[in-house]
Amino acid sequence: MKIGYVRVSSTDQNEERQIKKMLALGIEERMIFVDKQSGKDFNRPSYQTMKRILRKGDLLYLDALDRLGRDYEGIIHEWKHITRNIQADIVVLENETLFDSRKYREMGDIGKLMEDQFLSLLSYVAEQERKKIKQRQAEGIALAKSQGRHLGRPKLNLRTLSHEQRQLLDSHFPKWKNKEITGVEFMCLLGLKKNSFYKVVREFEIGR
Repeated sequence: MKIGYVRVSSTDQNEERQIKKMLALGIEERMIFVDKQSGKDFNRPSYQTMKRILRKGDLLYLDALDRLGRDYEGIIHEWKHITRNIQADIVVLENETLFDSRKYREMGDIGKLMEDQFLSLLSYVAEQERKKIKQRQAEGIALAKSQGRHLGRPKLNLRTLSHEQRQLLDSHFPKWKNKEITGVEFMCLLGLKKNSFYKVVREFEIGR
């Protein structure tokens, strides 16, 4: 049975390119397993489901080795578990000449040795790329902080309110103080959660 495994690193990345490749190979859509998750480990729901249904003689297709994962030791462990324990085969489309476990299986013990060498090399490259990405992210964060730029969600306060929110606050604050409207109604009107609401109205009252 042909099975496809597809992975992208985040929910905003598009997996369609990989899926089209799998469909072109004649893999049924129901047998294509997709994860939108980092490759740092193998605790991915679709990957684990795919592994549970793999059987001896099945053929697993990957677009590239780093779609399997980006952890050096983990890639080698998972590859060997699938090809030697489960006795399914793996084909990596990006490097099909080197990474088609069927070829190494036919060569016996010499094939296993060659497979291990190629796998170690490519897995190491995949892990080093992941480390480079993390380093670039850390450098970007450090640079932004040194330049005084705020990262992540902006802190909500009186100054970060929209013009519309500020107008509503100006016009309805006296009504709330006079108990003409409730705090819940005022929060909903401003589109704020409880903690943010009380923080903002405190700042507003102090600055009046």
